Amino acid sequence: MVIGLTGGIASGKSTVSKTLKELGAYIIDADETAHSVIEPHKPAWNDMVAAFGKDILNPDETINRDKMGAIVFGNPDQLNRLNRITHPRIMESFKEDYQRIKAANPDAILIFEVPLLYETFMERMCDEVWVVWVDYETQLKRLMDRNHYSLEEAKRRIESQIPLDEKAHRADVVINNCGSMEETINSATKYFNAILERQKI
Repeated sequence: MVIGLTGGIASGKSTVSKTLKELGAYIIDADETAHSVIEPHKPAWNDMVAAFGKDILNPDETINRDKMGAIVFGNPDQLNRLNRITHPRIMESFKEDYQRIKAANPDAILIFEVPLLYETFMERMCDEVWVVWVDYETQLKRLMDRNHYSLEEAKRRIESQIPLDEKAHRADVVINNCGSMEETINSATKYFNAILERQKI
């Protein structure tokens, strides 16, 4: 069983992911994978430096994510350029992790935690898609509070993704994260337990 877990920036995916991990799911995190594939002198790193120049590097030669973000957010051509470099490597890593986990535990419930699940068509690899949803105003406020972005910067980041309402409309499960953390955890737990019950049948 593979669940694609997605949402929008600052919608609360990590809270749900942490809950599912504690319940026994295996998490494959796209952000962690993305960090791994762009480590210095790996193929994706080489391609990024060739495409965007050495100005995107920190003194220790790691990619400066803020500089990279400033280049691609709000610029679809540059974002597509970056995605063409990183996404094939991320997909390859996901498949390797999936095969390793399934070989060790054929009944494993895997969570693909992918912010850009729909944008990268990775929902095709999933049995179900769960979307962590908040309304636009809540998402905007949380992002500004969390990352100290200006209003315009926060809007630009949010609007670079498919709107959360559209993602929720396409999902199999929607977890409303506008309330308390406890309510969100209870909701995720309920849906996960329902899968465990179905597996027993």
